Amino acid sequence: MKKVFIMCIFTVLIIASGLVYFNIQTGPYDSSSEKQVLVDIKKGSSLDSVSEILFEKKLIKNKLFFKITAKVNNMDTGIKAGLYKINQSYSNKEILDILNSGKVYKDLVKITIPEGFEAHQIADRISDSGLVDKGKFMDLVNNPSIFSENYTFLNEEDILSLEGYLFPDTYFFDKNYSEEDIINVMLKRFDQIYTDEYKKAQNEKNLTLNQVITLASIVEREARLDKERSIIAGVFYNRININMPLQSCATVQYILGERKSNLSFNDIKIDSPYNTYKNSGLPPGPIASPGKKSIEAALYPENVDYLYFVAKKDGSHSFSKTYNEHLKRKAENESE
Repeated sequence: MKKVFIMCIFTVLIIASGLVYFNIQTGPYDSSSEKQVLVDIKKGSSLDSVSEILFEKKLIKNKLFFKITAKVNNMDTGIKAGLYKINQSYSNKEILDILNSGKVYKDLVKITIPEGFEAHQIADRISDSGLVDKGKFMDLVNNPSIFSENYTFLNEEDILSLEGYLFPDTYFFDKNYSEEDIINVMLKRFDQIYTDEYKKAQNEKNLTLNQVITLASIVEREARLDKERSIIAGVFYNRININMPLQSCATVQYILGERKSNLSFNDIKIDSPYNTYKNSGLPPGPIASPGKKSIEAALYPENVDYLYFVAKKDGSHSFSKTYNEHLKRKAENESE
């Protein structure tokens, strides 16, 4: 009888301990925090994907227990899409109440920055939304040292500005954000994208971050098709290896400040370190903000024998090993 009693006490203690642990795991991520985190729940998101987002945003401690809480409270199928502002001091149940209510956070401005935008174009788009003063924004862009304390990748000596490091993405900016706040959001996104795996590939190539992003930005501006990005990167590496100028029209367009479809003879003779018709190797810095696929192309170029490529009317490219073959492909494309 005594053994049975002890076993019962032991069982009760285990159950009680389990409940305490469950309550801790489903309680606030940080009960003393006043930090509010923006969470974007896409339409059709599953409970699994929602729990993953909340876990990554440091709003819940345990994905499994969050899902159990949702199911036990019949709140697993009522989660509504939208942008929410959630405090780290909220419990799992409180978070679910918000997500099921559909009371989205509205005091934000949605801005999409496309891949290949230059810093001044980014400034234009954000200033057009009434969020920033373009002049102040560009002053900050041209002073990367202001942000280097928070982003160690900016400490490299060859990084001259934030051109190329304002990551292209869709953002939800608070209307009260300053120019510096917005730049911080974009730099943080770049820091998230540029993983340790990328850093390892960069080091194996004995390149600086600035060289990688500079090449990626040129690939971004030259390539239209994702499948061709790594090939184009391979062509540029081949040219660099034999000290042959990259001859990228995109770099001259960057100097001109306009994207002319056809460059003149005088255009390609412009005296500038960004003119890759006159200078071998990479220009001093990026010419635009590259997306993830262009960064990957710069880090993992395709091993090709090509030295030339020419754009076709459908947006793809013809690749050639010799100059004579290149001239032939160019003539064929022009006659199409």
